[in-house]
Amino acid sequence: MTNAGVGAAANDLLLVSGLETHFPFGSRWFSRHRWVRAVDGVDVHVGRGEILGLVGESGCGKTTLGRSILRLVEPTAGTVRFDGIDVLALDGRDLRAVRRRMQIIFQDPYASLSPRRQIKEIIAEPLLLHRLAAKSDIEGRVAGLLGDVGLEPYFMYRYPHEMSGGQRQRIAIARALSLDPQFIVADEPVSALDVSVRAQILNILLELQRKKGIALLFISHDLAVVERIADRIAVMYAGKIVEEGDASRLMTSPLHPYTQVLLSSVPAVDRRQRRGRIRLTGEPPSLVQPIAGCLFAARCPEVREICRQVAPALDMKSAGHRAACHLR
Repeated sequence: MTNAGVGAAANDLLLVSGLETHFPFGSRWFSRHRWVRAVDGVDVHVGRGEILGLVGESGCGKTTLGRSILRLVEPTAGTVRFDGIDVLALDGRDLRAVRRRMQIIFQDPYASLSPRRQIKEIIAEPLLLHRLAAKSDIEGRVAGLLGDVGLEPYFMYRYPHEMSGGQRQRIAIARALSLDPQFIVADEPVSALDVSVRAQILNILLELQRKKGIALLFISHDLAVVERIADRIAVMYAGKIVEEGDASRLMTSPLHPYTQVLLSSVPAVDRRQRRGRIRLTGEPPSLVQPIAGCLFAARCPEVREICRQVAPALDMKSAGHRAACHLR
């Protein structure tokens, strides 16, 4: 049994096991490609109606993992089971049918919406593509979706450049909801927005998730945002999950030194809740050259000799709390 089975439940909607996504790096005459191991043996699961927060610094593989699950990027190895279906074994019509139930909200609302189309066309496109609405019903369906994200029906006749960043992200959410999905990858959906708008978008996502029972993989580099929205949190570092568990427990009792570093940088209004800032030294590991021990060993303030020699497994440390660390 892989670690994906540890902590997984019968009601899981998504079960990812041993997922790898490697990209060729450069080329040399008379030699093989080298590979960047962007996602390197990831096990995660998401229950029905659950929000799993995925956190980590830029470049750790969060976005690649989310896109690999949806097959927007083709994984190199591993399995992705959605509602019991092997997603990586599908093609053609079968893959299209599953993708209707799995959607994505991209990070940048400026880049994810076509500037040449009215909002009505942008939201209606998936409905028409999957033949879920007749052309005569489109305006009513679009108006209803706009209402779900707090926008008036007249916005359907606008173009993206006529709207603010927060309004555009609401459009992106409405488009993702148009097919009534069971699972959504929200890839840093508030990081490109002003601070004043972030709370509004998070509230919309939470309200819609609870109302419709949608499962979310919420990707962010901001632990404070993830703490607010997630039921569970998975921490990613250099292509691997290094800690995963209940959100409240992980935020109050982090086990992995890297999670502790991330938490030390989260601002706290109450002085009694402030943590001492942990400053890292050293460089992140190479994603090209294999490393024998723990990927965090070169930067870890608690490193031991075993950490440099043996890669720690992502083991269960307490009920529902896993960590990849020899010292815990």
